[in-house]
Formats: sequence, structure tokens, C-alpha cells
Amino acid sequence: MATKTLFTIEQFDQLPERNDVIYELDEGELATMARPRLSHNLVRDDLAYHLTGLVRAAKLGRIVVETEFQLAENTIRVPDIAFIAADRMREIDPGRLIQGAPTLAIEVVSPSDLAEDLACKVDQYIGAGAKAVWVVYIRAREVHIFRASGVQVLRGADAFLEDQELFPRFSLSLAALFQYSL
Repeated sequence: MATKTLFTIEQFDQLPERNDVIYELDEGELATMARPRLSHNLVRDDLAYHLTGLVRAAKLGRIVVETEFQLAENTIRVPDIAFIAADRMREIDPGRLIQGAPTLAIEVVSPSDLAEDLACKVDQYIGAGAKAVWVVYIRAREVHIFRASGVQVLRGADAFLEDQELFPRFSLSLAALFQYSL
């Protein structure tokens, strides 16, 4: 039987920074992910751009990209995009690891992502207090919006990505979101 090497938060913090790898800690187990490809980054950056404009103009909080969140004692996740509401931003020390989930976590799915790993991340974000998790499927051109109350699936060029609870004036067509994806 194989044994797992579990990491503490302190050991995780001591890992060397590398340009080719993103580290996460999943219930003490180290997970490494390769840096994403161009299509992933195009969709991530476009979505972050659209959200940042709205969030800043309305002073709703902050949009961050690839930022670590400690969701539990031995779990650190790095969502592709995260929204932190203004009231929560006032509580955060920007020089320290963020405790708890972002208000919204967005994961842009890469070809190497496994469905069971994505489901685990969604559960961890919601369990740690995220109001919503958006999972963006580039190949399928879909967005799944998860909340504690259930999931909504958006698909088709005529569909619009909206979340009235978090962003009352935000609306982005899926056609626009996926226009530059490869």
C-alpha cells in the first residue's frame, strides 16, 4: 500500500516559486498544475477584465487572478479568478495568506483537469463560504454556476453569463466570452 506525504501550511509556504507550476494543497496533499495554455489564459483574462471594470466602477470589492486562499486547515486553492467583496477586503491583510473562500471563485477548465477534482474544488469553495463558483468549460462553451442551493448551466451562443446576486449590472454573452478561445 502506498503512503501519502502530507504537507502542513508551513511546508507549503516554503515550496520554491516556479514559473511553470501552480501549487495547491488538497487536504494536506500537494497538487501541482502546469501553467495553462493560451486559450485558457485568453478566456480567464477577458472574463477578469470585464468583471474588474464593473467591480471597480461600482466599488463592490476586488477581482484577483491566481491568488491563494486557505479554505481549511490543510487546504489551499488558487482559483483562476476570484472576487472578494468590499466588506471582506477591509478584513484582509494583503501581506498574508487569505483565510476562507473568496466571495466568488472562478475555475477555467483546462484539458488536464479531472471532473472529480473540479467537483472537489467546488465543494471546498462552497463549504468554506463562497457564495458562488463559476466553472468555465472552454471546449464545451459552457459555464456552470454553483451555489449551495444548486447548479445552473449556461450554454449556447445566445446565453448570457449573469449573476444578479453578486453583480446586478453584469451581463456577458457566452459568444463574447469564448470569441478568442482556440
